[in-house]
Amino acid sequence: MYAIVRTGGKQYQVSPGDIIQVESLAAAPGEEISLDEVLVVKDDEQIHIGTPLVPASSVKAKVLNHGRGKKVVIFKLKRRKRYRLTKGHRQNFTRIQIQEIVRG
Repeated sequence: MYAIVRTGGKQYQVSPGDIIQVESLAAAPGEEISLDEVLVVKDDEQIHIGTPLVPASSVKAKVLNHGRGKKVVIFKLKRRKRYRLTKGHRQNFTRIQIQEIVRG
């Protein structure tokens, strides 16, 4: 059994027991959350495709921790103009563990 969920503007294929990193969520570590934007649910026998969401279904997950990703370096250069610009960015993330997929 698996589901495709949307959170933080991205889509993830998840199964019970999976550990994934998603965009930062406002939940404390150890807290149970529910991902309600379920696009597809695949049972043992059939597949349920939403238009755009599968009605009355959700994915239960547990927040493990929060963190920051690797640094992305942005470098701009205009040759012969003495212009150089270096910036960095680290994206926040939340690591969650999928507990169960609820099909309504």
